Amino acid sequence: MIVCKNLTFSYSPTKKFSFPDIQCNDREALLILGQSGTGKTTLLHLLGLLLTPESGELLLNGQSLRSLSATEAAGVRRARQIGIIYQRAHFVRSLSVLDNILLANFLADQKQDKARAILLAEQLGIGEHLAKKPHQLSQGEQQRVSIARALMNNPALILADEPTASLDDVNCQKVVELLKQQSLSIGASLVVVTHDRRLTDAFPKQVRL
Repeated sequence: MIVCKNLTFSYSPTKKFSFPDIQCNDREALLILGQSGTGKTTLLHLLGLLLTPESGELLLNGQSLRSLSATEAAGVRRARQIGIIYQRAHFVRSLSVLDNILLANFLADQKQDKARAILLAEQLGIGEHLAKKPHQLSQGEQQRVSIARALMNNPALILADEPTASLDDVNCQKVVELLKQQSLSIGASLVVVTHDRRLTDAFPKQVRL
């Protein structure tokens, strides 16, 4: 379960954000909607411990994350607690798609689970691309590789930044269903931030920024 209360963040004296209180329970999905400039990505980065809030409280499964050092925050992410799907995918160009997905296991000091990587790739419709390099894929295919990698370690919290922005309607639906299915099956909280209004009908619980 992820909870934030009275969360604020400032990039400068003239660029400040105050976020609404949110709570997303285990096996629950939360959609955070907002247009560009409303702080969607900033909020996701705060929840993912990539940024430190200026004030407020942030809890993951009852543990306060507010005062963690950068090293401690990285440790929480590596300990399989948080899986982040970035708006812009980041890959090791020299590795195959399969090895980029398996990189999640390596970075978490876990045994590489090739069977799970292949299964996730097939569920996302990119199974035939596993031997390719990431730069050989379309933007939408790269996004689905990023999703597979974020799910590899069964995180307690799944954070997705515009996961469907570069997908057509069919793959948009496929990705949403997989994310929701995975959060249910592994008992994770799922938080999706987006401006994509195609997702509104799929998420009963919503927050607007």
